[in-house]
Amino acid sequence: MVAITSPAFKQNASRALADAGLQKALGTAKGAFLQRRADAVARLPEFEQLRDIGRDIKNHTLAHLDFYLEAFEAKVRAAGGQVHWCSTADEARATVLEICRAAGAKTVTKGKSMISEELGINDHLQAHGIAPVETDLGEYILQLRQEHPSHIIAPAFHLNREDWEADFRRLHTDLPADRVFHERRDILAEARTKLREKFLAADVGITGANFLVAETGSSVIVTNEGNGDLTQTLPRVHIALASIEKIVPTLEDCTSLLRLLARSATGQDFSVYTTFSTGVRRPADLDGPEEYHVVLIDNGRSNMLGTDFQEMLRCIRCAACMNHCPVYGAIGGHAYGWVYPGPMGSVLTPALIGVEKTAMLPNASTFCGRCDSVCPVKIPLPAMMRHWREREFERHLTPAAARANLGLWAYLARRPWLYRLATRAAIGALGLIGRGRGRVVSLPFAGGWTAGRDLPLPEKGGTFMARHAKAGRGQ
Repeated sequence: MVAITSPAFKQNASRALADAGLQKALGTAKGAFLQRRADAVARLPEFEQLRDIGRDIKNHTLAHLDFYLEAFEAKVRAAGGQVHWCSTADEARATVLEICRAAGAKTVTKGKSMISEELGINDHLQAHGIAPVETDLGEYILQLRQEHPSHIIAPAFHLNREDWEADFRRLHTDLPADRVFHERRDILAEARTKLREKFLAADVGITGANFLVAETGSSVIVTNEGNGDLTQTLPRVHIALASIEKIVPTLEDCTSLLRLLARSATGQDFSVYTTFSTGVRRPADLDGPEEYHVVLIDNGRSNMLGTDFQEMLRCIRCAACMNHCPVYGAIGGHAYGWVYPGPMGSVLTPALIGVEKTAMLPNASTFCGRCDSVCPVKIPLPAMMRHWREREFERHLTPAAARANLGLWAYLARRPWLYRLATRAAIGALGLIGRGRGRVVSLPFAGGWTAGRDLPLPEKGGTFMARHAKAGRGQ
């Protein structure tokens, strides 16, 4: 399972900033996501209208979640499949293990799935003698390295090409040591060769689900590699893992959200593979599983309904928020200390594992608003991070120094004459400190700020209130 290191966010972030390899990877990769998304949005004039449609679909579904989940179950059963309801991670792990044991599974292939990371499915299967094999290219190398994803759609976002080559040489010892990787496709070809035998040997295939369609009982996966299709069609048993908020009412609703997903995630009009799985193999089908299981996981989601954080359940896992986040862009995903990084993780993680363990995450934001502006279903991420900050403060989880400083500010703010006096004194002091340089390069009690940047000097003319009063008199 993914160890929770969120309480050490500051230390994690410091290590990330000092990691030259990570900084190189972040600098290389993040720009491409931004430009591709911008280009894809520009090609679709109705994109903003589509965002409203996506938001409304998800809001309607969450308001009637019980109805659509039950309708989905009925359709799955009608198509020969089974639905397993799991309230907790423990229940979900036990259910997956039971299905695998009933199938006599020794090897399980897996498509990329963040919910499986949340549940720790790989570790659980391994502990019970079943070998899980990640088949997504990024997840595959992370499994070799015994690491967890740092990004929800590009798991190996933190690695450089030389990392891939070094690890393939270190771990694929049955291949010639002097082989040459001329380009990226050579890495892909080697992974494909290794994985092909795993696909054919697997007894069970596990995928996630981008969406579940209540109208048809279908699970939908979106990939660019095709590994998900092989995972769910070659083995005799297919298990689809999905959290309860992945449900949508109809195929038309699903299509609307798919139009948003690829453009927001990778800048594609549509992903290379968008696959709908409905039930078990029928007599006339050329492929497909003999058993189809959908494991529905709550694991804290239902507790978010009717709260300030319900809107987080609209998330379609596109990663646009983290791709545009300056904090994520500086430190990567592992610094956040659990499964979900970036702005969406700063809201979702406290809801799932508790703000007591994750109090730093809602503060890992500049509140620039870029995450809000690019979210395809208009989740107000900064507003929800503020809600978590309020709860952090109420529960006295904020560091003592921060609480003391806020208390001092509140004391001054309630006494305008004293506030004006203090700001005039601060302006005068900063002017003296920065005299001759035009900026403040070092400031007592603010070393965390000035260590990485200079502080501009206050504008001449006094405080805003003083300048406003002067302008008023001038009129």
